[in-house]
Amino acid sequence: MTHHENLKIVAFVGLAGSGKSTAVEYFTGKGYPKVYFGGVILQAMEEAGIERTAASEQKFREDVREKNGKDFVANKIVEQIKHLAASGQHRIIADGLYTWTEFLVLKKAFPGELSLVAIVTPRHLRYHRLSERAIRPFTATEAHERDITEIEHLEKGGPIAIADHYVINDGSVEELDKKLSDLLESLDF
Repeated sequence: MTHHENLKIVAFVGLAGSGKSTAVEYFTGKGYPKVYFGGVILQAMEEAGIERTAASEQKFREDVREKNGKDFVANKIVEQIKHLAASGQHRIIADGLYTWTEFLVLKKAFPGELSLVAIVTPRHLRYHRLSERAIRPFTATEAHERDITEIEHLEKGGPIAIADHYVINDGSVEELDKKLSDLLESLDF
């Protein structure tokens, strides 16, 4: 455990369709670098020669954690954050923290430097957004199955439940941006 001078990490959590990616884009648009948990999975899939589909991604996410440990993705992210911190980046966005284990790994690696922000959206609205997204749209049934899988198999509910901050995303992108602007100010980021 090493304390990194003046380092702050904001990790966004939430269920699919909640607006995490939009929130991350808001912060990266302000110039903050990010680490991407899903990128670790996508890179590992590419290295294994596995075609990327919603089903193959879900299976691979579970399989890689079973095979390499629940902390596999988080350990890769810790390395990436340490690299960014060593290069002088002191405000870092963590995109897509999923599991309780990932939260514990980051909290241990960066004590006092990690803030969890849960993006929360009513289920019916998340499912509607997921059905209309351009990349990998989901039916309501597929979205519900993904929720259940992520909660039961990937411990996704814990980090959402214990978040330091909650942003309710039940309106327009402009309304979300305003809430994120207020959050950014309160984080002293």
